[in-house]
Amino acid sequence: MVHICDGYEKMDFTKVTDMLAKAYWSEDIGQDEVMRGASNSALVVGAFVEDEQIGYARAVSDKTRFAYIMDVYVDERYRNQGIGQSLVNYILDHESLKDVYQWLLSTRDAHGLYANCGFQPLAQPQRLMALKREVKNAPNRRLII
Repeated sequence: MVHICDGYEKMDFTKVTDMLAKAYWSEDIGQDEVMRGASNSALVVGAFVEDEQIGYARAVSDKTRFAYIMDVYVDERYRNQGIGQSLVNYILDHESLKDVYQWLLSTRDAHGLYANCGFQPLAQPQRLMALKREVKNAPNRRLII
């Protein structure tokens, strides 16, 4: 039975790092970067089977106008069971983010999952811009937006 909970202290960051290091958007990410990102997020959530963490997601937000969902990842052994959708819906329904009215995310291959949560393509994607800055702690990260 899969259960979802939130809280930085409940996450297994060794497992989260192992999962995210396999993802196209964060290949070879280190645990320090994962933990720093999580600690500065508005919400981190995990999916667990008993005590084993098998999924992760987080939201970056001002908790008022805007939130960005990122790092949604489910262990390959547990995919196609609705766990990713459950993680996203948990974030969307969380009390601390109930006032947020603008949500954004980026995906290469999970459009169906996010559509099931209410997301749709941007009406005016040309309004978005991106900046990739080289920093010493993440020298070779790809731009994901």
